[in-house]
This record gives sequence, structure tokens and C-alpha cells, in this order.
Amino acid sequence: MAKGQGKVLAINKKANHDFAIEDTIEAGIVLQGTEIKSIRNGKVQLRDAFVLIRNNEAWISNMHISPYEQGNQFNHDPLRSRKLLLHKKQIAALIGQVKQDGYSIVPLKMYLKDGFAKVLIGVGKGKKLYDKREDLKKKEAKREVERAFKAKQQY
Repeated sequence: MAKGQGKVLAINKKANHDFAIEDTIEAGIVLQGTEIKSIRNGKVQLRDAFVLIRNNEAWISNMHISPYEQGNQFNHDPLRSRKLLLHKKQIAALIGQVKQDGYSIVPLKMYLKDGFAKVLIGVGKGKKLYDKREDLKKKEAKREVERAFKAKQQY
């Protein structure tokens, strides 16, 4: 997890359900005009977003940033591709990891750090359906144990 995270604005819960995340990297994001105002209002959604590497640059696609209400003509396309700010070594490492079969780069969360919007991206391997079911069973079993423990403490 990134150090010194600020206010968390969006979390991609679907990413941890669909992927086994192995590595995370904090990345800056290039925004235009009123997009940062909309992000600060929490009008961002990472659910279907993904990261592509094109021409040795990282781009985040399908991330929805709602138009700013007071932005009128200065608003931008909510689903446009946005460039991620990473070092060349980080991009090279991502390329090496993604070349392996079944690995993808997904955004995990977006937060503000020192006034700048940051995206925590993760490299993960896609889970099979039976892996997802197994994770849900473990999660439910953990909840049951915690409930039983709480009930026992009350008496």
C-alpha cells in the first residue's frame, strides 16, 4: 500500500474480486480543466477502468469522471483516456509483468495526496470462477467466526 495516502476518493472493489493483486504502484494522472474539481467532489468511478501501455506510456481507460456542474463549456468527455505519470523504469517493469499470460493492470483506488490526484494501480492475475467462489466462502466463514466471537464476549 502506498505511504502517506490522503483522502480516498474511489475504490475499485471489483478489482480485488476479479484479480489476485501481486504488485502495486502509485501513479499521478494527467487531468484537464475542471476534472480535478469533479474528482475532489468524489464524482469518479473506477469500476470498469483498466490500464494500457501504448508507445511506452501508461494510459488509464474507461475511468468515469462526471462533468463538473459549474463547468459548462469547459467540461471534457467523462470516459476519455488519461495519461498516467510513471517513471520509465516503472513502465518497463509493468510491461515485463503484463507480458506473462493472464496478467493485467487495473486501478485499485484514487486518492488525493498533497493536493494532487493519485491512482494506485495493481498488477494482478485474473481469477477463475472457482477461485472467486472460494474467496467468498472464506470471507463468509470469517464473518461467522467474528459474529460468534462478539456474541461470546457480550455474555
